[in-house]
Amino acid sequence: MSNEEYAKLSKTASEKIEKKKQQLHVDIEQVLTEVRIMEKVAKTKIKDLEREIGLFSIKHIIDELRFKYREFEDIVQHLNHVQEDVADNIDVFKEEEEDAPAALFGVKQPPKKNIFEKYEVNLLIDHRHSKGAPVVREPSPSYYNLLGRIEYVSQFGSMTTNYTKITPGALHKANGGYLILQTMDVLSSFMAWDVIKRAIKNHEIKVEDINEQYRLISTTSLKPKPIPSDIKIIMVGPPWMYQMLYRFDEDFRKMFKVKSDFDITIDRDLDKIKKYSAFIKVRCEEEGLRHFDRNAVARIIEYGSRLSGNQNKLSARFMDIADILREANYWAGKDNAEYVDAPHIEKAMQEKIYRSNMIEEKINELIYNNTIMIDVDEAVVGQVNGLAVYDMGEYMFGKPSRITARTYMGKKGFVDIERHVKMGCNIHSKGVMILNGYFGEKFAQDSPLSLSASICFEQSYDGVDGDSASSTEAYCLMSSLAEVPIKQGIAVTGSMNQHGVVQPIGGANEKIEGFYHICKLKGLNGKQGVMLPELNVKHLMLKDEVIDAVKRKKFHIWAVSTIDEGIEILTGKKAGKKGKDGHYPKGTMNYLVDKKLKDYTRKFTKLVAPGKKKAKKKK
Repeated sequence: MSNEEYAKLSKTASEKIEKKKQQLHVDIEQVLTEVRIMEKVAKTKIKDLEREIGLFSIKHIIDELRFKYREFEDIVQHLNHVQEDVADNIDVFKEEEEDAPAALFGVKQPPKKNIFEKYEVNLLIDHRHSKGAPVVREPSPSYYNLLGRIEYVSQFGSMTTNYTKITPGALHKANGGYLILQTMDVLSSFMAWDVIKRAIKNHEIKVEDINEQYRLISTTSLKPKPIPSDIKIIMVGPPWMYQMLYRFDEDFRKMFKVKSDFDITIDRDLDKIKKYSAFIKVRCEEEGLRHFDRNAVARIIEYGSRLSGNQNKLSARFMDIADILREANYWAGKDNAEYVDAPHIEKAMQEKIYRSNMIEEKINELIYNNTIMIDVDEAVVGQVNGLAVYDMGEYMFGKPSRITARTYMGKKGFVDIERHVKMGCNIHSKGVMILNGYFGEKFAQDSPLSLSASICFEQSYDGVDGDSASSTEAYCLMSSLAEVPIKQGIAVTGSMNQHGVVQPIGGANEKIEGFYHICKLKGLNGKQGVMLPELNVKHLMLKDEVIDAVKRKKFHIWAVSTIDEGIEILTGKKAGKKGKDGHYPKGTMNYLVDKKLKDYTRKFTKLVAPGKKKAKKKK
């Protein structure tokens, strides 16, 4: 019926049609409601059916994994969650692949999301090929290198991440084993030391973003569950750093209970010599160096003894040994030699010294020009050439230093000029005070010491450290008191105790060689040499040039054990032993010293005594 026909109908007919229309709408609404309910029930049944089909499809696969990892409750629980999630989201796996989205205004669209990504496992550490506990050495122990990090990906100006972006650190790699760290590197890296302590204290490794601790506004990010840890951490460093941490960090002494000291020297026996030779061979093979003949190996072993400072020891500083091996190989290459020989070792050592001895050469030049006054030929009263060592780090060298003493009547005792001007350290001052005990015990048993004496290191413009000049100062004082000159061609080193026993010192080789070079510059006369403690003889590993000069009697080395032995060499006079009558033999050094001290006491008493009597009469 058209609209025109409907308009021509009577009112009764149109009302009848309108009532039927309203009833039809009610009936249609009821039918649609029933249809929607039926569709919902159908969808639920279809979904349940698809879930059953999905479970049927994956259950046997996951059952295999559950059986494989049945001993690990966390893994089994994770597999159960995966199974439930796959079953609940079965529709996702039915979606058809869509065409890749086109670029919008030259901007690359993000790739389609991988529906399997959330089921992937982020394997931090794989030990399938490991044998035994892992041993990890971390050369750069920064915060993230130790703890791991959460990486981010930039997309459309925003940073996104997920659990697959979690990367492991050295603590994860060493879990169940050992982690080796350099203490200096750990302490110099921001927050690294705190990470180490937390891992030990809490027995867990927690990956955290360091920015979260210092960011003003908190942001949503991943917070991985802490991983239980069982790690043995080995810290390697110098002794002073261990002492510093032990003293100032209470946690350190609780966590690091085992301390192990490593010696820098080893015994020089046949077994160690063989191992030294094996070390040379290994370095040659690993670094592609020329092999060393037997003379070169022997020279390297001698060099190892020199580094150790003892004839019966070898140095365990293999880094320094390896440096000489490489440089000797270079000079052998310059000679087109098939093997490295002893001359190449000598060349390498000479070049190493040449690169570091500029200060030594400048000082030797000043001594040669008499800017620094050192006499190596005459004999002078109250003056001795002492020996000092300059440590430049990689290079050490010896230098003579003129020590003078002046004695006169008085009651001040021994005046150490270096101490009074605050240029002498405590050990040096102790050595000077030992002289008081020695002279008091030897020359003041029956009368007091009425003596004033000043001791000085001439032309010394830096501090004086150590007590290796205490025996030298004793000889100087005895020469001044006895008025007997000391041979300036003999340099002296060695500390002493209150009994007059000469004690060993350090740097014996450098001191002897240093004085030898000065004598060589000014002219060797066959009367020059160095006097050192007898206990230092085992430490001598001198250069071939010095040994050759000693063999040709152009240079001499005297070893003494007491002050009396030393004064005889320096002056040519007998020291003299005290007789039963309490006196020293006439004409000996001790006799002359004792005589001068008694003269001082007698004269000083005469000067002071009249003043005391007058004071009593006034009373």
